[in-house]
Amino acid sequence: MVTESPDITSYDTQLLDRVEELRSDAGLMEEYARRLRSTAATLDDCPAAPEWSRPALERQAAACATAAEQLRTAAEALFALARARD
Repeated sequence: MVTESPDITSYDTQLLDRVEELRSDAGLMEEYARRLRSTAATLDDCPAAPEWSRPALERQAAACATAAEQLRTAAEALFALARARD
């Protein structure tokens, strides 16, 4: 009986594609954090802005920064897995 071995190259390519997607998503999250901080700073100069707006934007920016860090960590873990299979 002949069995087929799994297509390891295809699997590794898929992992590396996911690594790049995670890294890209991390970059997007960093950009969102930057934009949120910029908006919060702009609201400092706006007397009509509600007091809660800047802290809320800062919290959201911090959450985006945390998400970016976690996405990068996941990307590095997948990258290590793909490399270990070589």
